[in-house]
Amino acid sequence: MSQHSANAHRVLQLTLEPNDPMRLASLSGQQDEHLRLIEERLGVTIRNRGNAFQLAGTGSQVKAAGNILEHLYRETESAELSPDMVHLYLQEAGIEAIVEEDTATGESADGSLIRTPKVMIKPRGANQQRYVGSIHQHDINFGIGPAGTGKTFLAVAAAVEALNQQQVSRILLVRPAVEAGEKLGFLPGDLAQKIDPYLRPLYDALYEMLGFEQVNKLIERQVIEIAPLAYMRGRTLNNAFVILDESQNTTREQMKMFLTRIGFGSTAVITGDITQVDLPKGTQSGLIHVLQVLRDVPGIGISHFDSRDVVRHPLVARIIEAYDAWESEEDRSA
Repeated sequence: MSQHSANAHRVLQLTLEPNDPMRLASLSGQQDEHLRLIEERLGVTIRNRGNAFQLAGTGSQVKAAGNILEHLYRETESAELSPDMVHLYLQEAGIEAIVEEDTATGESADGSLIRTPKVMIKPRGANQQRYVGSIHQHDINFGIGPAGTGKTFLAVAAAVEALNQQQVSRILLVRPAVEAGEKLGFLPGDLAQKIDPYLRPLYDALYEMLGFEQVNKLIERQVIEIAPLAYMRGRTLNNAFVILDESQNTTREQMKMFLTRIGFGSTAVITGDITQVDLPKGTQSGLIHVLQVLRDVPGIGISHFDSRDVVRHPLVARIIEAYDAWESEEDRSA
């Protein structure tokens, strides 16, 4: 990579090797949408002819764009790039430093790469990497943040990896059966059918990592159990990986009940978004309460995510930020 400077304006000449038309097409995206994303987010101009790229802009933005292109081009060797992947790299470029070389090439410094039978999952960004590292180190972990930050997906991946490596003998995926605007009693079917829609994100993650047939076999053998939180009462969970999802909708009593089910050889991950509580008015969220109760207890991992960690469409992060700003203004006005 060679660089020419003129005051604050910089031009970088970048040649990506090898010169592979298929990989270059993956890097650019449909109608160059990936390159346009990089231009928009970093404030640079990108021109290319084949594998020869010219980047123009100011200050560190050009260097950041060059690093992003090199990182993404390495990714094309083993994967077809999607707008989501480009967005994730851009999130990192916009937050602090450009992702270090070891992260880009697959092995993150903290060993947070997760291997499952169907896919290998690489946490993106400092918060996701710290979260996975914490899950590997602690028996009880909390992942707190908005939807789309990967907290549930990564927890399921860590559970599948632990099962596959025989570190645990079963996986339990648990959700409180609290409705957002609808009552279970008015939904058709028996209890299992009524609960099922609330557990669908957990099923989807498992299918991606293990495959449809294997998931169903493991559920039949009760190696994987997916259940509402009420089913945990009175049980002791040994040698299990237990995930409590949407935990902001637990009561204080339910959260205490769940945490005291954890037995020897078990790992628990509790995920939730404290801004999306669907409990009846006047009922305190067990997640909000437990974060205060356990904040000084050693051996418990607590990871926080924010809008910058959102893995979905870039507009989702902006929507979350807009709501946060609006609610902060309302609190000041109250």
